[in-house]
Amino acid sequence: MADRKPIESWLTDMDGVLIHEGVPIPGAEAFLKALRESGRPFLVLTNNSIYTARDLHARLRRMGLDVPVDNIWTSALATAQFLNDQRPGGSAYVIGEAGLTTALHDIGYILTDHEPDFVILGETRTYSFEALTKAVRLINGGARFIATNPDNVGPSTEGDLPATGSVAALITAATGKKPYFVGKPNPLMMRAGLNAIGAHSETSAMIGDRMDTDVLAGLEAGMRTFLVLSGVTRPKDVDRYPFRPSQVVDSIADLVDLVL
Repeated sequence: MADRKPIESWLTDMDGVLIHEGVPIPGAEAFLKALRESGRPFLVLTNNSIYTARDLHARLRRMGLDVPVDNIWTSALATAQFLNDQRPGGSAYVIGEAGLTTALHDIGYILTDHEPDFVILGETRTYSFEALTKAVRLINGGARFIATNPDNVGPSTEGDLPATGSVAALITAATGKKPYFVGKPNPLMMRAGLNAIGAHSETSAMIGDRMDTDVLAGLEAGMRTFLVLSGVTRPKDVDRYPFRPSQVVDSIADLVDLVL
């Protein structure tokens, strides 16, 4: 690590790093303040496609965390950018919420169930059997299958919930077609985020609480990686993977001094 260039830009996951069950993690406010005052480019990332960046900005602000809208990068935004690069002005049948539909409207996509170019699966609070059936039929009819993220479960106050990856597996079983996942650990989401803030991987760092998404995505994008133990990964879990983060720390509070 001695030959690595200084960190000039930061990407950080949100849940498990900055907040946990709707409460800021100690050190999160100080870390974000240090980033803003330093003027260094940064992004707060989330694989959750339910909310728009404006929604997340408001939710974080209510928790006492100030993250500008332009510094929030979601799997929905990454998916929209990917589709705009691949097939500008296309059409899609969407299973998802406002975060995803708004991002697609903003790039000029037509949302339709009539011969769409893509079927796009995102996160939603309620998956409709009718909507899933329609998605299966459209994919069998030739629509390309895209999913915002591969997370199999999501958190709730009552326990884990089936998430996009699990529902995508259902559609795959019915169609024989696997989706292209845009969100973490796909390094595409990271590289697109870096491009959005004019940053370079060799001078950027990724902070996350999951080895299989955050650390892997940062590693494959060529960034330095920091694993925090304030989320889902425990110290004993790290050695189970064939790759390692650049550094393991207890929480985001341990990284404030690296920004200053």
